[in-house]
Formats: sequence, C-alpha cells, structure tokens
Amino acid sequence: MSRAFVKENDLEHAGIDIPERPLSVEPNYVTPRGLKLLHQNIDDLEKEREALNEKKDDPMVRQKVAVIERDMRYFAARIESAILTNPQEEDPSHVLFGAKVTAEDEEGDLLTFEIVGEDEANIHEDRVSYLSPLAEALLGAAVGDDVVWEKPMGDSYLTIQKISY
Repeated sequence: MSRAFVKENDLEHAGIDIPERPLSVEPNYVTPRGLKLLHQNIDDLEKEREALNEKKDDPMVRQKVAVIERDMRYFAARIESAILTNPQEEDPSHVLFGAKVTAEDEEGDLLTFEIVGEDEANIHEDRVSYLSPLAEALLGAAVGDDVVWEKPMGDSYLTIQKISY
C-alpha cells in the first residue's frame, strides 16, 4: 500500500518519544536539603503538568507534557535510590559528605564549598558534587591540611581553614 493512503500524519507525533534522562550509576547520597529538593521538583512538575492538561490536544503541549512526565520519572527514581545522610551528625574534624569547607587558595583568597549529592550540586551556590575533582581533593582532609585540586587548566593548592556541618 502506498503511503499516500495512510491517514495518520507522521508529523503529528514527531517529538513525542522523549528519551529518558540517564541515571547515574554512582551511589545517590543526598543531604536532607537535597531530598527535599527532589520532592519539590516533582511537586513543581506536577503543577506544571496539571496547568497544561486543558490544552492536551495541542501537539506542542503533548510534547511538553511528555518532557514533564519524563522528568518526573527521573526525580522519582532518584528519590527511590536516595541514600539519606545526616551531615549534622558528622565529626567536624574531617571533610565528609555534607561538609561546608572553607579553604585558602594560593593567592590567599578564601573559598567556601558545600559537598553534596549530584542532583543538589550547583556551582553558583557553591555546592559541589561529591564526585567532582574539588570534592575528591577535599574529602578526608582536616583543618590545616594542604590538598591539590586537579583542574584542566592546572592544579590549584588549597589549605583547609574551616570545616562545618
């Protein structure tokens, strides 16, 4: 049969098959704040999906709803795999997951970072993933320790000044 006799418009369904967001194979450590953010993401997406339900006949809206539902599945999977930590129970003598670390760089500038899970990481808020090169350099260090932060443009040397949880 010729394609000319098929009623279905292929363009009508274009873009509906949204690929799933990849899930990390690393342990999903989260702080209490990180777990709350995961739940908040689902709540926000649910509200967005409900607002679009009135226009679900529009192909563009169907595509947007498909993206929202894909993202909801991602966050639900991240919540299911979450390993909740309680940073406030940690010993502040060493840098561990959930620590806020203040370090001095070679120029004498003080930098403060919080070591968090992958989904909570946001460099604009000075939150770095525990899998990042910076966190890997800091983890296990104590106040006064010098660490090497391996960066693509050359290594930086940091001295740990303060650790808090």
